[in-house]
Amino acid sequence: MTKTIIGTMSGTSMDGIDAAVLISDGEAVFEPGATRFRPYSRDERQMIRSAVEACKGPEGRNAPAVLIAEAMITDAHAETIRALMGEAGLKATDVGLVGFHGQTLFHAPHQATTVQIGDGAALARDLGIPVAYDFRSADVAAGGEGAPLVPVFHKAILEKASAPLPAAILNIGGVANITILTANALLAFDTGPGSALIDDWMKSRTSKSFDEWGRIAGEGRVNEIIVGAWLDHAYFDRAAPKSLDRNAFDVIAIDRASLADGAATLTALSARAMARAVKDHAVRTLFVAGGGAHNRTMMRMLKEASGLEPQPMERLALDGDFLEAQAFAYLAARVEKGLPISFPGTTGVKAAMTGGRIARP
Repeated sequence: MTKTIIGTMSGTSMDGIDAAVLISDGEAVFEPGATRFRPYSRDERQMIRSAVEACKGPEGRNAPAVLIAEAMITDAHAETIRALMGEAGLKATDVGLVGFHGQTLFHAPHQATTVQIGDGAALARDLGIPVAYDFRSADVAAGGEGAPLVPVFHKAILEKASAPLPAAILNIGGVANITILTANALLAFDTGPGSALIDDWMKSRTSKSFDEWGRIAGEGRVNEIIVGAWLDHAYFDRAAPKSLDRNAFDVIAIDRASLADGAATLTALSARAMARAVKDHAVRTLFVAGGGAHNRTMMRMLKEASGLEPQPMERLALDGDFLEAQAFAYLAARVEKGLPISFPGTTGVKAAMTGGRIARP
């Protein structure tokens, strides 16, 4: 049975909230609908950054800064969902479910820990709609990486498209993750940094929050020695599936670089890490999604390093900017039906796992 579901995503780039309507049964059926992006203000982004730091301290998840940020995140999602419903002409009784990922503050699966904030029960009460949330913790508790979770949705997309195999969807958010579908397997993992390090670099040197279209990187010169050293990071030697914390890389090596050279070097790191994943798994068809897909310099570097033309999700009549929000709508349907959302080939968990919780109003 299909339902009208609203999925949301607030990623590691901390730029704002993506929300998307999806009609789905959590299996083969899905039809995308209206979308909305709600940016975080500078104060809200700082609130999240403070929560990230506080979460590392002795009080952890219960630190005051974390609880303050959680209330803000929950309220901002309620506001965004209501606005989307208004634009789509939907009432609360028309929406069967909300998929609420929340905001990741800390992700360390090797410590059996992942922290996403956002009060699913409060959101359900506020909206008067059931909410699926807490998608990652069961997988991590069972020994999985807890990420990425979107591959089961990517699989449905690639199967519907009848793409030549091996086919892949590369989602470039703060961290980049790839889903690879072969004739008999589903594999997914984080390829490495996506846009987060570039965004951090731009924010530290300019009044801009990202490198629009990759223009600044396109004017710079890549420091090949530094990129080579970064690509020797132990993460790249680990077997997939695997997941990466956005703060895993130390970028102090480029502190003295010009704005353009630093952006070019960070962009090259992301693109070459993605290309390595594509080449290692002999991918024939590559679709790209997420904010990084708009970075023309990154796409050029990816094509040069991988030998493949990255294709936008719009070729499949999907909006690549809202793919993760749609994915969490799809995952919400699977949570409600008790279907698996993570698998040995996607998170490294020993057996296919259900996950998430449902809060009812």
